[in-house]
Amino acid sequence: MPNLPGESIDDSRYLALKARDARFDGLFFTGVTSTGIYCRPVCRVRTPKRENCRFFGRPAQAERAGFRPCLRCRPELAPAASPSNPEGEARVWSVQDASWILAGQAARLIDTPEAWGESAPGVRQLAQRLGVSDRHLRRIFEARFGVSPLQYLQTRRLLSAKQMLTDTPLPVSEVARLSGFASVRRFNAAFSEHYALKPTQLRHAGAHRETDRPEPGIVVKLAYRPPYDESAMLQFFASRSIAGIEQVTLAGAQPGIGRTISLEVAGQRCSGWLTARFDVPGNRVVLRLSDSLRPALPRVMARVRALLDLDADPQAINQLLHASFPRGDGLRVPGSLDGFELAVRAVLGQQVSVAAARTLASRLVEHFGEPIETPIAGLNRLFPTPGALAGASGDDLGRLGIVRQRQAAIRAIATAVLEQGLRLHAGADVAATIEALQALTGVGEWTAQYIAMRALRWTDAFPAGDVALHKALGLQGSKNPARAAQARSRAWQPWRSYAVIRAWKEI
Repeated sequence: MPNLPGESIDDSRYLALKARDARFDGLFFTGVTSTGIYCRPVCRVRTPKRENCRFFGRPAQAERAGFRPCLRCRPELAPAASPSNPEGEARVWSVQDASWILAGQAARLIDTPEAWGESAPGVRQLAQRLGVSDRHLRRIFEARFGVSPLQYLQTRRLLSAKQMLTDTPLPVSEVARLSGFASVRRFNAAFSEHYALKPTQLRHAGAHRETDRPEPGIVVKLAYRPPYDESAMLQFFASRSIAGIEQVTLAGAQPGIGRTISLEVAGQRCSGWLTARFDVPGNRVVLRLSDSLRPALPRVMARVRALLDLDADPQAINQLLHASFPRGDGLRVPGSLDGFELAVRAVLGQQVSVAAARTLASRLVEHFGEPIETPIAGLNRLFPTPGALAGASGDDLGRLGIVRQRQAAIRAIATAVLEQGLRLHAGADVAATIEALQALTGVGEWTAQYIAMRALRWTDAFPAGDVALHKALGLQGSKNPARAAQARSRAWQPWRSYAVIRAWKEI
């Protein structure tokens, strides 16, 4: 975060704390020595004295120092720190600082709910995936974050459990399992040790009874840092919405999006519906999801955060991009609930208009998507599974208006996901995944970069060959517009994905 002349970063943090500035939510946490509690910058309690404040970049650091999370502002609700600027400092870490980047990649992997289970890969497996020794990973991780990978993981699990205990009616045994604990006994012991509370003490008397819910589904809250142009985000989704699986509300008190979703949990498909409504005054999204998605609750929450790009740090991004795109300070990069779905839609969007791609995708869903019952009118289909599209015949796809080249690309992606373990989500290795995608029939650089931008959540993706991008940058008359766009984009690293969204908005 920017400092005034003569100020330390902690002095600047204290000023943000006094102002309860939501722009810094999740970028730092304040441990109050007189209470033993740590809070978000937006906490509404009386501002503590400067001499009683200790500042931390991550919740795990505060908990290692002996502080417990505030029950009022609830640190578990804060948006995550940006991987490119994790401590909320003015410095944007050099892309050449390999150890720093590697530790950030490890933290990103630990942040995914798939990594929380007792049977999930340990530090050694994580290090192997990153291509280093476990000893080296521990050393660089602790140097960057001030805690070990296991301490970081434990805090992540416990804060997730704390949110589910506070916001949902899920029984303690289910909360323990969803947050990655092998037994309720271990969960109770860890919770009591860290928070000096029994899990059931977080629940108010009579709260969260199944019979008290006025509407179906489970409700949780997801915070974000302002500014956020929610209208632009929803318009992006509305122009691409597919009948049966998506429904976008642009007007009203709580604009938002409704979706069907299907994902695999412990070898079983878990399908249902969700709605995500913007609470603009509260800088948060209210997520409601069907009871059928309870086994996948943390994963669904993570996917909605990615869909709406709720963890972006506008200050760091705007500091670099505002001069080139002054009207785009609140824009985010739209994500996806399912990487395979996004990849198929990207293929259908190759060299055609947004409206044409939407028509093709709607036909695909109508023909190959499984029906599903929901209480939301118009949401009645699931996006086709990789198995359904891998086995689709050319005749069936051709009758939908999908040309042969795109038929081959769709089947190649579906087969790679099924048989080759192609991973299309935020925890995937970006360089390796882009390379694997471009090796597939019918998948070129534009498609791979678009998938990286939206499904892999890579902040520095750049589809240099995009015609709309050339038009926005005034490069249509250039001899080689893709090369010219690539050259101009170097000034926007590591936020080129955001530059693309801002450029598209100006057309």
